[in-house]
Amino acid sequence: MFSIYKPVLLIASIIITILIACNDKSSVTEQKTEAVAALKATDNNKPEERNKSYETADTIAVPAPLKEEEAPKQAGAASPAQNIDWDKKIIKNATLVVEAKSQKTFNDFVHEQVKRTGGYVAEEEQTKSDYKIENMATIKVPVDQFDNLVKSLTSTKEENIVTQKVTSQDVTGEVIDTRARTEAKRQIRLRYLDLLKQAKNMEDILKVQEEINNIQEEIEAGAGQVKYLTHAAAYSTVQLTFYEILNPSAEENRSPGFGTRVLNALGNGMDWLGELLVVLLTLWPLWLLAGALLWGFRRWRKTKPTPTSKTVQ
Repeated sequence: MFSIYKPVLLIASIIITILIACNDKSSVTEQKTEAVAALKATDNNKPEERNKSYETADTIAVPAPLKEEEAPKQAGAASPAQNIDWDKKIIKNATLVVEAKSQKTFNDFVHEQVKRTGGYVAEEEQTKSDYKIENMATIKVPVDQFDNLVKSLTSTKEENIVTQKVTSQDVTGEVIDTRARTEAKRQIRLRYLDLLKQAKNMEDILKVQEEINNIQEEIEAGAGQVKYLTHAAAYSTVQLTFYEILNPSAEENRSPGFGTRVLNALGNGMDWLGELLVVLLTLWPLWLLAGALLWGFRRWRKTKPTPTSKTVQ
């Protein structure tokens, strides 16, 4: 009996093993399919994730300050050294004395060069004598055109350059120091204004107000100084003197002759005598008083009795 069921049990166990193996295989296949699908989904999402990662990387790698620093270089702006030079405050002055062949021609040339360089004539004076005609002009010109103007006025071949002097003064430190002091005084003024609000009696109010007025005057003086130095540095000054000799024989500085000196001496003597006469006439009350005293003294001498002499026995 047992021998009959033995083959049946063996066949049944084989069938069960096969079924279990098939189920395991199908589950493995399903797991592989799910893994492949998940992998494809991951691949499809990779471009977006990469774009997001790149955007994040770009945002982190290129912060706003870096872009601001790189922007001037891309726009072709000035280098840091040029920016420092631009902030400098340098006052330039030039003194020129020119002997011109024609005063009118050179005068027109000067005004043309001043207009070309963007400057202006701040002051101009002309004097004329038998010896020469002379012009004295104060020219203001932008600092970047200063050298061009001086070069154009001194490079003419027809004119004789008698004097040429150029000076420079760096006032950058003075401007910075004055601005800092002015700003500090503004802060002090704000503190005094707070104290003024807290003042409780008239005496305290007057004291605080006086301090505020003094500080305000100092602030205005500092602001004016900065404005003056800034304008002086922005516009350089050229002191130009040019003249034309009209009559060389009538030179003003030549020494006079003997006859001229004698006539001048006689004239000076007459002037001195006239001045002395005027002084004496001015003192007439003193002379009148002296005459009255002298007359009274003489009358007193005449009326005074003479002493009698005693006889000797």
